[in-house]
Amino acid sequence: MDIFLLILGFLLTLVGIIGSFLPILPGPITGWFGLLLLHITKIIPMNYTFLGITLAIAIFIWILDYIIPALGTKRFGGSKYGMYGTTIGLIIGLLSPIPFGILIGAFFGALLGELIYDSKDTNRATKAAFGAFVGFLASTTIKFSIATVYVVLFIMKFWEYKAELF
Repeated sequence: MDIFLLILGFLLTLVGIIGSFLPILPGPITGWFGLLLLHITKIIPMNYTFLGITLAIAIFIWILDYIIPALGTKRFGGSKYGMYGTTIGLIIGLLSPIPFGILIGAFFGALLGELIYDSKDTNRATKAAFGAFVGFLASTTIKFSIATVYVVLFIMKFWEYKAELF
């Protein structure tokens, strides 16, 4: 059973990294569940402090994920239409076979959303789209960093107890 938990936990930490780029999956929280499964094994002792701190960080990043792109859009003069356009553009970009489709989709989604809101002010729409794009990049970078740290923590803890596991 421990081997199954180890494999599933490692897969969840890897899915956490993938979730950093996908707006559908909460990356760091998924990675945290991988750490939790690692600590549920019989070999590795349960460390509630470690799990509590990493969970708090994952939840904080999850909340920030919704705030940062909105702040980027708002800071650059955008509206809710720009934020909705960003989300729709992310999903379309994710499904498209275009390289960097998520990034292109976020920018053009915000731009189209702002143009729908006010088609006469293209400078404001472009500026707001750039803000949404910057916010998305900042949020993704933070999520990716935390998810990567969770993978490293998983591997370090596994390596520490590998003799007892096998």
